[in-house]
Amino acid sequence: MAHVLVIGASQGIGLETVRAALAAGHRVRAFARSAHRIALSDPNLERFSGDALNGSDVAAALDGVDAVVQALGVPVRDLLGPVRLFSDATGLLVPAMEKAGVRRLVAVTGFGAGDSRDAISPLQRLPFRLVFGRAYDDKDAQEMRIRRSRLDWTLVRPGVLTGGRATGRYRVLDKPSSWRNGLIARADVAHFLVGQIEDASRIGKAVVLIERALPL
Repeated sequence: MAHVLVIGASQGIGLETVRAALAAGHRVRAFARSAHRIALSDPNLERFSGDALNGSDVAAALDGVDAVVQALGVPVRDLLGPVRLFSDATGLLVPAMEKAGVRRLVAVTGFGAGDSRDAISPLQRLPFRLVFGRAYDDKDAQEMRIRRSRLDWTLVRPGVLTGGRATGRYRVLDKPSSWRNGLIARADVAHFLVGQIEDASRIGKAVVLIERALPL
C-alpha cells in the first residue's frame, strides 16, 4: 500500500479520493486549507492544513509520500474572473516533487483541457467557452507544465460531474478518436484515480472518463 498525498482533499473529487484511497488500504495525507474540517475517521488518515499556492506548505506535505493526486477546484463564482489556480499550483508542485524525488502524479483536469478541446461538439463549444473558458485556459497551462516535467504523470479528464455513489460502470477513453463529453460521478472518478496510484500502464497518457455520453 502506498502513502498518498491528495491535494484539494476537503471537497469534491478530492474528498471522494480520500475516501476511496482509505478504503483501498492506502495511507492518506489530505491536503487542503480546510483539512481540519474533513469529517472522516480512519487511522490511516492525516489531515494536513496548507495552501497549494504556498511553496513551503507543498514541500512539507511531500515529505515521505509515494504518490500525489492533484484534484484542485475553484468555486463557480470564480469562473467569471481570471483563473490562475491550476497553473500556479502546478508550477509549485512539479519542481517540488522533482526535488523531493516523488515521481508519481495523477492530476485531474477535465474534458476540454489540452488536446481534448477538439473533441467538444460544435453545439457544446460556445456555452463551454462562455462558462468555463478562463478555467480551461488555465488547465491547458497546467497540463503543459505537467507534460514538460520528469514525473511519472497521468492526466485525468472527467466529463460533467455528478453526485452519488460510485457505479463502477464508467468508461476510460484513452484514444483521441473516442473522446467525447458525458456524465460521471465524482466517486467514480475517485475510484479511477486511486487505481492509478500503483498502476504504471497509463504513465505519460491522458484519458477521458465518462459513464453516459451526452447528446451531441
